[in-house]
Amino acid sequence: MDIHALREDYKKGELRRKDLHDDPFKQFEKWFQQACNTELLEPNAMTLSTVSEQGQPFMRTVLLKYFDSNGLVFFTNYESRKARQIEINPKVSILFTWLPLQRQVHITGTAEKVTTAESLEYFTSRPRGSQLGAWSSQQSSIISSRQLLLMQFEQIKQKFLDGEIPLPDFWGGYRVFPNSFEFWQGCTNRLHDRFLYTPQEDRSWQIQRLAP
Repeated sequence: MDIHALREDYKKGELRRKDLHDDPFKQFEKWFQQACNTELLEPNAMTLSTVSEQGQPFMRTVLLKYFDSNGLVFFTNYESRKARQIEINPKVSILFTWLPLQRQVHITGTAEKVTTAESLEYFTSRPRGSQLGAWSSQQSSIISSRQLLLMQFEQIKQKFLDGEIPLPDFWGGYRVFPNSFEFWQGCTNRLHDRFLYTPQEDRSWQIQRLAP
């Protein structure tokens, strides 16, 4: 398939140093809010990259559930492939791609498990079906058919037919503590605007423009 002619000239905007907040968390919050205001599909969807014990990178899309100046939090099965890889190497990379805004945010950092209390607070806020799904799936394991998965779901549904569904001990959150942010704004002629934030010893952030 020849797709060399597929191209888009980015003309939605530009990014200048004077427009940036000195705090990358504040800048991220600003862009995230703008993505939400644009009513993008799943603006909190982010590509999470981890590395296997053999050095093989893996990527998947997960959902950001909340963030603050301490980091960005997502939830998963602690027995999944991503969790096993984080256990070996907690260094991760995150990418938000907001194509309608012609923007990307790339974040690198270290992932750590959140407290059980935090995981419980979020788990109890999930729809009941999602809670049952967390119990039903041995994430990343090989299964023979979808029918088996649905059977497991029905069994769990019957098990917790009455009352609240408890937090699985194999399920919870990770908080990514960033050590760099890169904000990317598409511009015409592929002369994109890119700014990299890196932390300094005095807890401030250095901001540098990168070539596109």
